[in-house]
Amino acid sequence: MNAPFPQPDKPALRLLLAAPRGFCAGVDRAIEIVERALTRYGAPVYVRHEIVHNRFVVDGLRAKGAVFVEELNEVPDGAPVVFSAHGVPKSVPANATERGLDWLDATCPLVSKVHRQAERQIEAGRHIVFIGHKGHPEVIGTFGQVPEGTITLVETLEEVAALDFVPDAPLSYLTQTTLSVDDTAEIVAALRDRFPTITGPKAEDICYATSNRQAAVKAIAEECQLVLVIGAPNSSNSLRLVEVAQRCGADGRLIQRGSEIDEAWFAGVTTMGLTAGASAPETLVQEVIDRIGEFRSVEVEQVVTAEEKIVFKLPRQLAD
Repeated sequence: MNAPFPQPDKPALRLLLAAPRGFCAGVDRAIEIVERALTRYGAPVYVRHEIVHNRFVVDGLRAKGAVFVEELNEVPDGAPVVFSAHGVPKSVPANATERGLDWLDATCPLVSKVHRQAERQIEAGRHIVFIGHKGHPEVIGTFGQVPEGTITLVETLEEVAALDFVPDAPLSYLTQTTLSVDDTAEIVAALRDRFPTITGPKAEDICYATSNRQAAVKAIAEECQLVLVIGAPNSSNSLRLVEVAQRCGADGRLIQRGSEIDEAWFAGVTTMGLTAGASAPETLVQEVIDRIGEFRSVEVEQVVTAEEKIVFKLPRQLAD
């Protein structure tokens, strides 16, 4: 990481750079799927929904020939289409197959794992209580894996308290992969308290990248007056990082680009933290550091709390 040299005419600023940060294996895979599809089919390649929640990434792929649409009926006959990393209801690939479209599934394998778990719980005769955020694409995709009426969404402890199942009802719970680790643990505990026989996944559904990035923010935030999180307003994992920083007592703020930074935020700040959500590329991290370097003398210290070496396979249609 190239940090500006300390300059005596600018106030000193210690910048703690969280690691891990930025792209996860699922995001890397999704972007590569679109890029390889463009190479294989040529432009345009259609993408249903934003491939990942980051405007910089989406605009970059759009410039290469990707066309982003919200629904499959916007894809012309005969055109290749990619499904986003957040996952889609079963009806979407079924519809694509019926239309004879050449489709590629960029759903993160960890989201696909939750889909399979949902199917197994329904096959076992259990109703699913799903912990997640209403309207998020991942939630919509997971609900679309099972018959209507077999899954119930909860977001808060109050909604857990309002569930009207009998205490020994055959229930299971699953979670969105990008939630707050701490919040989710509280909701799971409440579910287990109300429904002692409820079953959960063998391993937690919150993905390794989400957990690692939250842990990295916790490791730096208590030393910081300000923590900046690079990410999109519709990025669940990025919003959770802001919340983690705020709970640690820092002024947590979400930004998308360096140009959004307000110098006034840094009044009285001697130590700040910086991280990036799982959909934010590393080039934006350097952009933010360069922007701060315009008015502060920045010394960067990277704080590493975990090493990530996970790589997900590409769909067989695109494998070398």
